Amino acid sequence: MPHIRNHFASSQHYEQTVQPLVMGRKGAVSSGHFSATAAGHHMLSIGGNAIDAGVAAGIALNVMLFHLTSFGGVAPIMIYHAPTKSLVTLDGLGVWPALASMDHFQTYHNGQMPRGVLRAITPGAPDAWLTALAHYGTLTLAEVMEPAYQLAAKGAPVSVRVAMRLQQIYEGDDGLDIGGYATMDPEAQRIFFPGGKILRAGEVLVQEDLGNTLKSLMDEETRARQQGACRREAILGARDLFYQGWMADKIGAYHEKHGGWIRYRDLANHRVEVARPLHTTYHGYDVYTCGPWCQGPLLIQFVNILENFDLDSLSHNSSEYLHLVLEAMNLAFSDRENFYGDPRQVEVPIAGLTSKAYARQQAQRIDALRAWGHMPDPGNPWLFQGDAGRSVQPVDINRYLRTAPGVKEDTSYAAAGDQWGNLFSATPSDPVFTTPIIPGLGLSCSGRGYQSRIHPGHPSAVAPGKRPRLTPNPAMIGLNEKPLMAFGCPGGDAQTQGMLQVFLNLVHAGANLQAAIERPRAISLNFPSSFAPFTYFPGRVDLEGRIPAGVGDDLARLGHEINECEAYSGRVSAVHAVAINRSNGVLLAGADPRSEGAAWGQ
Repeated sequence: MPHIRNHFASSQHYEQTVQPLVMGRKGAVSSGHFSATAAGHHMLSIGGNAIDAGVAAGIALNVMLFHLTSFGGVAPIMIYHAPTKSLVTLDGLGVWPALASMDHFQTYHNGQMPRGVLRAITPGAPDAWLTALAHYGTLTLAEVMEPAYQLAAKGAPVSVRVAMRLQQIYEGDDGLDIGGYATMDPEAQRIFFPGGKILRAGEVLVQEDLGNTLKSLMDEETRARQQGACRREAILGARDLFYQGWMADKIGAYHEKHGGWIRYRDLANHRVEVARPLHTTYHGYDVYTCGPWCQGPLLIQFVNILENFDLDSLSHNSSEYLHLVLEAMNLAFSDRENFYGDPRQVEVPIAGLTSKAYARQQAQRIDALRAWGHMPDPGNPWLFQGDAGRSVQPVDINRYLRTAPGVKEDTSYAAAGDQWGNLFSATPSDPVFTTPIIPGLGLSCSGRGYQSRIHPGHPSAVAPGKRPRLTPNPAMIGLNEKPLMAFGCPGGDAQTQGMLQVFLNLVHAGANLQAAIERPRAISLNFPSSFAPFTYFPGRVDLEGRIPAGVGDDLARLGHEINECEAYSGRVSAVHAVAINRSNGVLLAGADPRSEGAAWGQ
């Protein structure tokens, strides 16, 4: 079995890539937008560490990719802090307000979640960014926020892909379920379509209110430092301005006035959850993910199942290879639908779900000669954590059969590494358009409520104080219990699938980091989507165009319903990664050409 660390720079297997494998000695950054990568680069160039760089890049993503992320949205983070040898996750995810009611949706909205303010949960991103910086960074908040502040307040050119999305958003053909310009809230119209105009690529967009919000946080930190607060206290004081100061007052008052559920007390009670990641091994490599409040544990379930098969004996991306990968993913996705939820409110059998013994049993269910053609029934993970008397009643998925497409166009990603061995992995999300923008703040509250179900008994059902089950899920790979790669991506339900296939490309296909990212992928849709209305397409597989047609034909004969995508399709996710070659300290970064992202190394 080859070692990942050798493939990064010294592999003798070379292949042409669209973008270069970036290398450096001092630091490396990769993110979903080139300006965000530049922001992270600047932090490293002035002496900051990977956490400083990652937070700077992440907040810059909130500015530049406003149609994918928001400063008031979500920002799950994973950090390896080398000086303390700490590996932690920060959920960066808000909760349903205390006033939230599933009965309200059932009584007044026919069991559906309407557009707008009722989808809003408490913002999680500001707490995650500032807590990560306070505890694991080295620079001041003013230094780290300065690039994002300049991009917002002074304006930044609209990129080609963002201009295309603005056109789609204006027309309502956007996958965000906001109805287009005519039904958009007035603040969104004013900021992003100045004078009712659709900005073209290269035109400058100014987000003055968001810039003022960032500047207020920076000024609050400066004031605290001048009064004798240490660096950490000053940053956390700025955090409190958002959640317990005038910003919280403004958010709560707006939602109360406009029929939303968020109140000041919801914001004042919000606290980012800092925890240890989940862990498994795959042929000696360590795999670290966030908990079942997001879909992160899928990656662990995928590799645990696939470890029972000899993938090295199969031709890479052959029909036999992809069939095994797809069926392993389908088994885990069934478990996600039936068990994943906020473990603070739902009993999740996570020990059983992530156990090797359970994976061995699940692997035996795969037929190498026939696809299910539908989402399989879940397994019984309770048996593998000492609860032998507990049975499983599968949730009803037939209500989701081939309904209208769900909301799926959101999310970006940022990774950073440095010469001291720190790694940063974050998956910010929530388009600014999905809930109303708060006047004067230039941000909207997380619309992540659209990932909650309105069906009693579902593990992801709406409940006050509960976190929706999140799709964004930053992760890391390690060797000998020492993290060496941070990776993640946008893509909704394709996220963990893309991450898995990049990882397998490194382990089994001998690809270097950039080549592993660029190789074509297959994505299953054989389960209810995570986004309302939770579309379910039995047996469907999106197959990227660069996979030979004969492979698709063979998969169809096995019972998969093949849908061909264009080459380098964003529908198969856009993975970014930063890694450390532990043998010589070289840092590497890969950026996916399926996005407008970029990698940088020094």
